[in-house]
Amino acid sequence: MNKRFLTLCAFILLLTLCADAYSQKRNSRYVEYVNRYSELAVEQMREHRIPASITLAQGLLESGAGMSELARKSNNHFGIKCGSSWNGRTVSHDDDARGECFRAYRNPKDSYEDHSAFLKRGARYAFLFELDLTDYKGWARGLKKAGYATDPSYANRLITIIEDYELYKYDRRSGRAPKPEPTLMNPHQVYIANDIAYVIARDGDTFKGLGKEFDISWKKLVKYNDLHRDYTLTNGDIIYLKEKKKKASKPNTVYIVKDGDSMHTISQMYGIRLKNLYKMNRKDGEYVPEIGDRLRLR
Repeated sequence: MNKRFLTLCAFILLLTLCADAYSQKRNSRYVEYVNRYSELAVEQMREHRIPASITLAQGLLESGAGMSELARKSNNHFGIKCGSSWNGRTVSHDDDARGECFRAYRNPKDSYEDHSAFLKRGARYAFLFELDLTDYKGWARGLKKAGYATDPSYANRLITIIEDYELYKYDRRSGRAPKPEPTLMNPHQVYIANDIAYVIARDGDTFKGLGKEFDISWKKLVKYNDLHRDYTLTNGDIIYLKEKKKKASKPNTVYIVKDGDSMHTISQMYGIRLKNLYKMNRKDGEYVPEIGDRLRLR
């Protein structure tokens, strides 16, 4: 038999074996979910400029490929909680706490449309719409930084799903997507410190106003920022949109106290929970920092 022919046969066999191994690596439920909802994700991308790969990956992850209780019974494919602005159907479900309020939809399409609207009207996600539609990694990491999920590996999990199932190919079908329309006349700019999203308060801001803008309970904002409900926000206050960390990010290890500093302002500056700042420095609530004091940040 011709040697060249044998080589060709061996090559074809190798390709077949690789293809079989690759297909076995893929979860059949994931493949079925993508086939079912990819067109809907592309439709949302064309209308709202959210990468279809991101929408599909979030749907897969949040709904367990459509098999979660929230997805099956309430058509909630993205784990979106009620929030103060939601007036539709609701359902109780255990998540970070027992019996939390989640949105319920008539069908999956309504869930997909509300997911797009949720991201577009959320000022903390506004910076994402400046990214290219094919930058799925930027979107995944931005969603995590903006506080979409508490899972520290959320961004990496989205990226892995997108690459394992080649979801990025759907981002190339964007067509001529319209520019997003501003949802607020003068939204707050969202910044990142210690991998946590925050805003700078302006004169006239209130916890309730910020809570409504970012679809977060105003009571949670008070708690996240180690403040009390009667505190009056002032221009320049740092307000975190999710819970602060137990320690500062690297390389912030030590802080030298300056004039006007307090334990609270330092905790806000570095995104550290106030009680943890006291604890790591072996101080109690009566301690008042003095100029030149050295405080551990991690």
